[in-house]
Amino acid sequence: MRPLTEEETRVMFEKIAKYEKIMKLAANISGDKLVSLGTCFGKFTKTHKFRLHVTALDYLAPYAKYKVWIKPGAEQSFLYGNHVLKSGLGRITENTSQYQGVVVYSMADIPLGFGVAAKSTQDCRKVDPMAIVVFHQADIGEYVRHEETLT
Repeated sequence: MRPLTEEETRVMFEKIAKYEKIMKLAANISGDKLVSLGTCFGKFTKTHKFRLHVTALDYLAPYAKYKVWIKPGAEQSFLYGNHVLKSGLGRITENTSQYQGVVVYSMADIPLGFGVAAKSTQDCRKVDPMAIVVFHQADIGEYVRHEETLT
């Protein structure tokens, strides 16, 4: 992801300030009665790394610097939790480096999930059609697959 501009930072904090009022009201509710407050962007792993949840997709996708579009035939495979193969790759943002975080879109510009580029843009042009080009991290199919544990 790219750093926010001053204007984007201002807008983000104004939006968060609106939710601070809700948090103050929620403080009056006992913890065992409160289910959740706000949107979960991710969780920290036991090794102290941050793992994005698919719930952050709608907030981060419009600002993604690196994007990958996949063909309609590869959408279902990705939404079942599989990696994206070269044969399913529609487009990729120029100058995407290897291991760069990317947002995965359908060809109709609908955000489908997150991933990590397994190959750079230049490498994608010359790899085997069955080679993995994007490692799967999260997708909107998780809403159905992990409905009971997604917070």
